[in-house]
Amino acid sequence: MRRAVFFALFTLMPAPAARAHDFWIDPSTFRPAPGQRVLVRLRVGQRFRGDPVPRDPSLLQRFSVVAKGGETPVPGVAGAEPAGFATLTSPGLSLITYASGRSAVELDAAKFETYLTDEGLEAVHAERARKGQTAAPVKEVFSRCAKAFLAVGGDGAGGAGFDRVLGLTLELVPEKDPTALRPAAGGADLPVRLLYRGKPLAGALVAALPRDRPDAKVTARTDAAGRARLRLDRPGVWLVKAVHMIPAPAAAGADWESFWASLTFETAQP
Repeated sequence: MRRAVFFALFTLMPAPAARAHDFWIDPSTFRPAPGQRVLVRLRVGQRFRGDPVPRDPSLLQRFSVVAKGGETPVPGVAGAEPAGFATLTSPGLSLITYASGRSAVELDAAKFETYLTDEGLEAVHAERARKGQTAAPVKEVFSRCAKAFLAVGGDGAGGAGFDRVLGLTLELVPEKDPTALRPAAGGADLPVRLLYRGKPLAGALVAALPRDRPDAKVTARTDAAGRARLRLDRPGVWLVKAVHMIPAPAAAGADWESFWASLTFETAQP
């Protein structure tokens, strides 16, 4: 009953509250023992603080675990929180991935312009200014693409598969195993690629936020090859995120369409 009430209240939240925030996968542990059951929470919020998102089958396009043995769905109960659970039996690196269908929202001009600034979407701002639309409200559709990296077996249990491309619409792909990074006093570099429909996306803002100090975020722009390098200055759990926006197709009934990508992981201890 409590799950049903929670889900009903969440679906009645104003659309901008559910929309204008980051989205990520928050497993109960990033370093499970082989055979340990992991609760898989979805979260929406800001500054790496967020509310749990119940499982919504109407939005789910993909929710699965990808490991060296293949890909398996993340099971769960409609309307439930946590949104799913997984038991990871093989030591090594496993990825949990989530992809949603479209949702829609309407934003007033001021909120939309602030959002464009926060997410580094200056090209959209410039296009609205060129068309004299800066003061106009906006209809937007959006979708989510999230990944979480789990080192099954603890520190040193990562390995092959960290750079696996899963075919998400907007996808962050690390070029080092993030679970094996050991940020010390001098920090550690995490190189990432950002792909949009499988191709490198240039000029996008990528941000990394440490959970224990989210205001100390690190940002970088992707180059022509879709690559960015983030300097992580502390061990712990991190959220890496990016947003891409395009004019919405006519069939979407909106002005703009955005795609949100995230990946979460826990670094190794120094």
